[in-house]
Amino acid sequence: MDQTYRQLIEFMLPKGLLEYFDLIKTTQSPNGLHIYLEEINQIPIEYSDRKLHSKGFLPEVRVQDFPIRENKVTLVIKRRRWEDVNTGDIITRDWNVVSDGARITKEFGLFLKETFGQ
Repeated sequence: MDQTYRQLIEFMLPKGLLEYFDLIKTTQSPNGLHIYLEEINQIPIEYSDRKLHSKGFLPEVRVQDFPIRENKVTLVIKRRRWEDVNTGDIITRDWNVVSDGARITKEFGLFLKETFGQ
């Protein structure tokens, strides 16, 4: 993604979101703007000692965000899931661990915790 566009998008989305999600597409309808995001395929650091492979995505979650230019905004978020090759366990990113790190803002950490209930 061109750096200029990325910077503009980062101003419009919750701070830190593009560190963990890719912007897939946007659509506009009479109901407002829909911004589609998919979690990147990067194994959570707390599971880096386990052999995991991607098993697709959890069902998407729709979250209302602040309006942009008088358009209601809905973030359509797809979280990734991984399978532990040895145990068959399904793994998802623990947003409590992420929010304790220094790479995202407290606001974004709270947003993720409220959105995904972890």
